[in-house]
Amino acid sequence: MDGKIHQFSTSLINTETNSQMRALSATLNRCWYNPKTIYSLTVLFKIFVFYFLLNYFYYTEMIHVCLLKSLGYFGTCNSWRSNNFKGLSALELTGADRPGLLSEVFAVLTELQCNVVEAKVWTHNGRIASLIYVKDCDSGSPIEDTHRINEIEERLRNVLEVEKDIRSARTAVSMAVTHTERRLHQLMFADCDYEWKTMELPTASPSVTVQNWAEREYSVVNVQCNHRQKLLFDIVCTLTDMEYVISHATIDTAGGRAHQEFYIRHTDGSPISSDAERQRVTQCLQAAIERRASEGVRLELCTRDRQGLLLEVTRTFRENGLNVTRAEISTAKGIAFDVFYVTDLAGHAVDPKIIEAVQQRIGLSNLKVKELPSIYHMTRMEETTDCGTVLLSLGSLVRRTVLYNLGLIRSFSFREHNTK
Repeated sequence: MDGKIHQFSTSLINTETNSQMRALSATLNRCWYNPKTIYSLTVLFKIFVFYFLLNYFYYTEMIHVCLLKSLGYFGTCNSWRSNNFKGLSALELTGADRPGLLSEVFAVLTELQCNVVEAKVWTHNGRIASLIYVKDCDSGSPIEDTHRINEIEERLRNVLEVEKDIRSARTAVSMAVTHTERRLHQLMFADCDYEWKTMELPTASPSVTVQNWAEREYSVVNVQCNHRQKLLFDIVCTLTDMEYVISHATIDTAGGRAHQEFYIRHTDGSPISSDAERQRVTQCLQAAIERRASEGVRLELCTRDRQGLLLEVTRTFRENGLNVTRAEISTAKGIAFDVFYVTDLAGHAVDPKIIEAVQQRIGLSNLKVKELPSIYHMTRMEETTDCGTVLLSLGSLVRRTVLYNLGLIRSFSFREHNTK
């Protein structure tokens, strides 16, 4: 062995959230091993162990915080956003979506002296779900009076109800503090938005397949779509709300695409047993991924908060033929920071002249425009002989093959491919 040099490297963590986790990348870059220098290696090893133990709790806590951030438990990276909902009343709304609906909702809240502090609005397949945090305009306190709560619920229900809607609108007021996006998933799932096909869908739905692995008594859910933030969060929340237990999973992202496999069972340990159930899982996961799809233009409003601001802004949208497909409302220290995703009434791209007119009316310095390409514009990747493509494919093949053979991953689709 004399004269042979062994090089090794180790990395504690590597995650896609590079900006958050860069500080955690403690790496022992290079070390050459030779029997003549075994004493130096022993000293180096002791130093490394001491360093690891010294920072163990720090790294554990920081990794925990970063994982929670990636799941959305601390909100978005926006410095304006506040997730402190204590002392606020939460309004839950679900029903049929239509142009101008958000303007009518804010008109009712303004008339009833409810100040909107935080809100999130999702629309999908012609349905709408919203979680709005409000407080009393005069006292700044949560709304607790039973008579007033009943009045708010009744007024909002009247706004949401549509004659041809076979499902009744739902409104509720509570003091409970909850994870907003998790709750929105639950509201839309309970409203069965995955069954509705009244609006034009994106160019292509995410690919979701469900198979049974009889040998291990698992149901294997395979999801392939464009990669984005909170994709894993959306999928796991939906599977959990459907009362499935996720035993393990494999996650792979490359070239802006996400490939995720989940090995699930019912709470009693049994796999999925019928084609109808498989179809329901497929539809629900596609809906969970598509709910964050926001076709059209992103409008960012930043101005001093005041009573009736949201009513004025959304009314301007309605009068100019803009439909709000998604909204995020937040306030901090008297400043309102609101994000709206808008299309025309048919769900198509908005004429730039209309956007300019809206900006002129609301204020050019207050309303900023940002084009938002569709995150679900899924195009098939054409096979090429480009050198970079070949190297990328070869690297992915080697990585997946080596990890699979070492037993570090258990991909059902990879296993099926190799057994053919």
